[in-house]
Amino acid sequence: MRRPNARLRKPKSDPKPDPDPKMEPLSIKSFQFKPNPSSRSSSFSKTLKYQPKSNLLTISLLSIVFSIIFYLFFVSFRRRAPENGRKFSLIIDGGSTGSRIHVFEYRVEGGVPKFDFGPNGHSSLKVNPGLSSFEGDPERAGESLLQLLDFGKKIVPREFWGDTEVRLMGTAGLRLLDSKVQDRIMESCRKLLRASGFKFRDDWASVITGSDEGLYAWVVANYALGTLGADPHLTAGIIELGGASAQVTFVSRESMPPEFARSIKYGNVTYHLYSNSLLHFGQNVAFDLLKDLLATSGAKLATKTVDKELIIDPCTPKGYAQSQGAISYNVSSDSSASKYLSSFHATGNFSECRAAALKLLQRGKEGCAYHHCSLGATFMPKLYGRFLATENFFYTSQFFGLASEAVLSDLMEAGQQFCEDNWSNIRMKYSSLAEEDLLQYCFSSAYIVALLHDNLGIAFDDRRIGYTNQVENVPLDWALGAVILQTTGATNGANHGWISSLIGIDFPNISLIMVATTLLIFAVCYISHWRKPYFKTIYDLERGRYIVTRINR
Repeated sequence: MRRPNARLRKPKSDPKPDPDPKMEPLSIKSFQFKPNPSSRSSSFSKTLKYQPKSNLLTISLLSIVFSIIFYLFFVSFRRRAPENGRKFSLIIDGGSTGSRIHVFEYRVEGGVPKFDFGPNGHSSLKVNPGLSSFEGDPERAGESLLQLLDFGKKIVPREFWGDTEVRLMGTAGLRLLDSKVQDRIMESCRKLLRASGFKFRDDWASVITGSDEGLYAWVVANYALGTLGADPHLTAGIIELGGASAQVTFVSRESMPPEFARSIKYGNVTYHLYSNSLLHFGQNVAFDLLKDLLATSGAKLATKTVDKELIIDPCTPKGYAQSQGAISYNVSSDSSASKYLSSFHATGNFSECRAAALKLLQRGKEGCAYHHCSLGATFMPKLYGRFLATENFFYTSQFFGLASEAVLSDLMEAGQQFCEDNWSNIRMKYSSLAEEDLLQYCFSSAYIVALLHDNLGIAFDDRRIGYTNQVENVPLDWALGAVILQTTGATNGANHGWISSLIGIDFPNISLIMVATTLLIFAVCYISHWRKPYFKTIYDLERGRYIVTRINR
């Protein structure tokens, strides 16, 4: 029999409300708890903290978004900051005969670089010998740049040194060396450039390809002409005749093998170019190779001495003394011509010299792997449009007193008169010039005619070719083209889009700023979360329902 005052069995624990408001809307009817009569109070309460499951994910996403916004804001700010600002850039051209530093000053107006390549905005200095001459002692190559860097520091105000980029670009002389020797020479130069006080990265010192060299020359030529950014078919091609190599770059309408195809985007225009460097076709190297050619396959002249023959040299004016020739010819000691130096006989014949130059230019033609080879085994499409012929093209025409618009027949006539004059008359006429320089002009005039007319098909009266090293006040130096590309945002080759352009912006403290931004976002979110209201649920026994109240912490 049950006692009237028996204790009731304690009911099972009441189910707790789900703290996640997303599972069920927070309402009084959603709670179905029965009252506990044994409770000493007419009501009980439970505090619920509002904690969404996605808080951590939300905070992380907010941090990333705000970091990107913060980064883009600073990038935009830095882009606008240098408006009307004074800037400097240094390019060191590591050429075959010497190294030259170019110091450029420009202003950024409305985010666009404005160059002055005249004496107020462009200074340069050349020192000899070239970096390639340190082949036997690569570790000393860097020392040859000291004078150039001192020159740069005199031009660039000290407060700009840390923001002024210095780049070293080696050309054909270094390309002729073994790759391991190239690396040792470059590393020697990098050590000096790191300690120069200017802004420098190791990859800013390198040996550039001949195709790059031609591309940079094309850029500065069309920048000077005002055609960079215009219709591709209105642009001018560029033909350079350097000391160790020749470069040809122009917009072509023909399809071409991929190894010769280059593209560049400037503004809204993309240019598809043929660009090629002809190593060993430079004037100085070709002049040295001429002696080998004459020694091995040239005509011989019998003498009274039975055991000796004279090798006919049509590219040296007649009357040039044999003993002088042995001293002046610049032929490598291991070449086949070195043992014949005392046997060259100067005859000064332009036509025969041109024929010898043509043989040099056609060497290896039997190995042509393309449907057409203009120079040796090298593919070259038909020249289209107008051209600027620079460097030794210009120096040779200037020596003969020709105007920039002269035609090939003018150069051929002047070269023929020079070659067939007597050496004593030439020395009297050009007494201020070094003998070694004078010796090359007969060959250089014949070589240019053979290159442009006999190989590339330029007519003798064709006026598409202009012989010049300058347009207005802009020197046609490939280093200027390099600085134009680097500072104007033009794209060369592969383009990786806007992300790469942002990453490439010089912003050394960007990592620190992004970390600080992330921490700031987390701190703001934590404080905001700590200040969130708490919900207190009270069950009122008298009313028979739950009451939800909001309290602040």
